[in-house]
Amino acid sequence: MAENSTPVTAANADATALRAAFTQAGQGHIFQYWDHLTADEKSGLLEQAAAVDLAEISQLAETLVRQRQAQTVDFARVRPAPYVKLPHNGGDSALWARARTRGETALRAGQVACFTVAGGQGTRLGYDGPKGMFSITPVRGHPLFQVFAEKIRAAGRRYGRTPPWFIMTSPANHAATAEFFQKHGHFGLDATHVHFFPQGQMPAVDFEGRLLLATPSSLALSPDGHGGALRALVRSGAVELMREAGVEMLSYFQVDNPLVRCVDPAFIGFHLEAGSDMSSKMVPKRNASEKVGHFCLDPAGRVVVIEYSDMPKEMGERREADGTLRFCAGSIAIHILDREFIARLGGRGDAAGRLPFHRADKKVSTVNAAGQIIQPTQANGVKFEMFVFDALPFAKNPVVIETERADDFSPVKNAAGEDSAQTCRDDQLRQFARWLRAAGVDLPVDATGLPPFPLEISPLFGDDAASVAARWAALHPKPALAPGLVLE
Repeated sequence: MAENSTPVTAANADATALRAAFTQAGQGHIFQYWDHLTADEKSGLLEQAAAVDLAEISQLAETLVRQRQAQTVDFARVRPAPYVKLPHNGGDSALWARARTRGETALRAGQVACFTVAGGQGTRLGYDGPKGMFSITPVRGHPLFQVFAEKIRAAGRRYGRTPPWFIMTSPANHAATAEFFQKHGHFGLDATHVHFFPQGQMPAVDFEGRLLLATPSSLALSPDGHGGALRALVRSGAVELMREAGVEMLSYFQVDNPLVRCVDPAFIGFHLEAGSDMSSKMVPKRNASEKVGHFCLDPAGRVVVIEYSDMPKEMGERREADGTLRFCAGSIAIHILDREFIARLGGRGDAAGRLPFHRADKKVSTVNAAGQIIQPTQANGVKFEMFVFDALPFAKNPVVIETERADDFSPVKNAAGEDSAQTCRDDQLRQFARWLRAAGVDLPVDATGLPPFPLEISPLFGDDAASVAARWAALHPKPALAPGLVLE
């Protein structure tokens, strides 16, 4: 052996094989700066490369990038999807009561877990940190994560079994999220029942399908979309934990919606009564331009969600004889997913049984021939993402049920205006006031239902009108109605 030669080890043998595989796939350029990297940089690049599914990237590059094979919809044959109406909107009250009883039984048996998609940062809210840490309640200023934790604790008290909680973070906020929960004692939950795992990532490619480098030693990676939650649940071991704990289904919701009933027995019951793989909630759209997807039936009769940006304007504005929107069923990212359905779609099986990826042309920071980082002024690459609602066409007996917007949906997406922190806090105040007034409290409100001063009801006091009324009736003496009132 020559004096300056490198000894053959398992590590560099693996590196050689990996580099050869990328070269064979036409992606060997990601190692073009290899000889100039430090040992740590080489290790990091190899770790990223080993996680890339070259066959998947090749297929996506061919179909979504070079051929631009976007999914096409024959809109002339698309119909509104049926949904279960609330009793006061014409639904069957006996059916709702039966569903609630069925769901309560499942909760008492420990068959339900909660799942929060929490990979986002609070950048659009002007907050530097994970969005779940953003302060949102109107008096106590509690963060989004605490709101959900208290709702889960309340469900545990009511049904005798506290649902486990799975939280999907992102590589960017995973450590900060886990540390936040630890700092706050997991908000009163058993730490062993709160499970964190990061979302998967996908590499970006240029318009020829070649992988892009963010730096000479790292790929340009981005989250794989909320649909990637199914893969992450499987790959993280969460599905296996659910199986071991006897959990049969997940209550799915996003971190930006503090009004969500994350443990809803009627919703669970409808899912079970139908023998469904995946069930969803809808709200009637406020107007044709509201930025939510539409529950529809595709030409094959399958339930699908068509994004507001994809539906033709004339079709989205079409109205029935009574003046209501024809496509009124708005998708609000609240679902129940069967455990084995997640295992099937999130596994590494036949591509025909996986969620499709969608193409998004983006400005991707990358490196030039000299290895210098450049910031493009226009789209120079393609990112790939999956949407969880694309699972619906694969689901057996999918169910869509109506829910009250005022009690289930007020997202925090913007710093100001519609769907902002202010509109969400106001919606919480309206909910608290409505519950107290239903309990017989003489609380004045304006024409929109907003009380004249801030107050707050913790889910641990009551998480719906009935539980608040019962707790209020039991209070002796009654607290004074005054600004800053907190019932907890």
